[in-house]
Amino acid sequence: QVVNYAPFTLLPSAVPSALFEQAYAVQQDFNLLVDAISQNKEFLEHTLASTIKVDDFTARLFRIYTQVLDEGLAQSVFLGINRSDYMFDCGVDGTPALKQIEINTIAASFGGLTSRTAVVHGRVLKVLGKSKEASRLLPNNPSKGLALGIVKAWELYGSQSAVVMFLVEEVQRNIFDQRCVENELWDRNIRVIRKRFRDVFEKGSLDDARRLYMDGQEVAVVYYREGYMPKNYDQQNWEARLLLERSRAVKCPDIATQLAGTKKVQQELSRPGTLERLLSGHTDAVARIRATFAGLYSLDMGKEGDKIVAMAIADPDRFVLKPQREGGGNNLYGEELRQVLEKIKDSPERTSYILMDKIKPQPAMNYLLRAHSPLHVSQCISELGIFGVYVRQGKEMVMNTAAGHLLRTKAIEHADGGVAAGVAVLDTPYLV
Repeated sequence: QVVNYAPFTLLPSAVPSALFEQAYAVQQDFNLLVDAISQNKEFLEHTLASTIKVDDFTARLFRIYTQVLDEGLAQSVFLGINRSDYMFDCGVDGTPALKQIEINTIAASFGGLTSRTAVVHGRVLKVLGKSKEASRLLPNNPSKGLALGIVKAWELYGSQSAVVMFLVEEVQRNIFDQRCVENELWDRNIRVIRKRFRDVFEKGSLDDARRLYMDGQEVAVVYYREGYMPKNYDQQNWEARLLLERSRAVKCPDIATQLAGTKKVQQELSRPGTLERLLSGHTDAVARIRATFAGLYSLDMGKEGDKIVAMAIADPDRFVLKPQREGGGNNLYGEELRQVLEKIKDSPERTSYILMDKIKPQPAMNYLLRAHSPLHVSQCISELGIFGVYVRQGKEMVMNTAAGHLLRTKAIEHADGGVAAGVAVLDTPYLV
């Protein structure tokens, strides 16, 4: 009744090796970009100006961000764990191209469970008499890669007795995924505590040097696996978040990095010249990043926005409408997209969304294994995520790496949603 196996595909799914390599090759560029955005107050203020007028959640995050900056940052070591997600767009001529869906800068999950998935698929292939194919599956261990980033941040914080705090939800269905990363830390003799916002509100405190204490233990790193959705917060939780942000502890992510992952920022990055300004002197990185962008459109008030809205209403199947939310299951498609845009087309509320070209991947057949679900072969599409980890101390980047991958697969009738949302299942890439 309590424990179910995580959902997964019976067989690994084919992934074009050139696109897989491209996704890995661009990850360090995306790490640099996210970090650059998080340090650029003018860019965040300008980009989110229209969003914070109509989206209360982003506005509250932004208020904490400015309050902490005005007070002066106590934090000097910065840890980013992100996951950049892609699909393979088969466009007009049918040649697959790598197109970014989004980048997750807070609570990017499944680094733990996907570290085990390739082993399962290797066994299945062997049982089917496909030992040669089994040997071609790539080893993949993001949980170790993510943990090494936390270890580096913990070391740079500089207190042997300090702990790492996983900030977790009230009810945690995805606990084993987190345990994989946690165990890597225990193996290196780093103490881990698991706390909720409520615990921080009740027992968290800062000393004069703004060191963070929980139950009398100094906290070196706060690793958020919670805090990315409006429903994660009540007034006490907002106060707890402010306390954490004001502290010297290394937050993963700090609030600026969480804001860097908003959909509005993603859309702004696609504007000509924006990447060049943020990553000046990194011409090759800019080109690699831009090659992964799908068409993104602003719904800001004014002539340009009006034109975009009319275009989407006229041909809704070409697009996806995305609100400023993480966690899957929030995007709008087709008729639903049209109805929402009809309703908000003349209201500033439309600026809380972005519009994106709908990606058209090539479906393939697979079995999706879920607890208590009947088994049948489904037409499926896959999404590839690459985990990125970086650590910065002051202005110096001391670690910047791609830490592994995640393949999630879902039946084509489910337009939106990830594994935690109950739609996608864990998969392993079989490079072709």
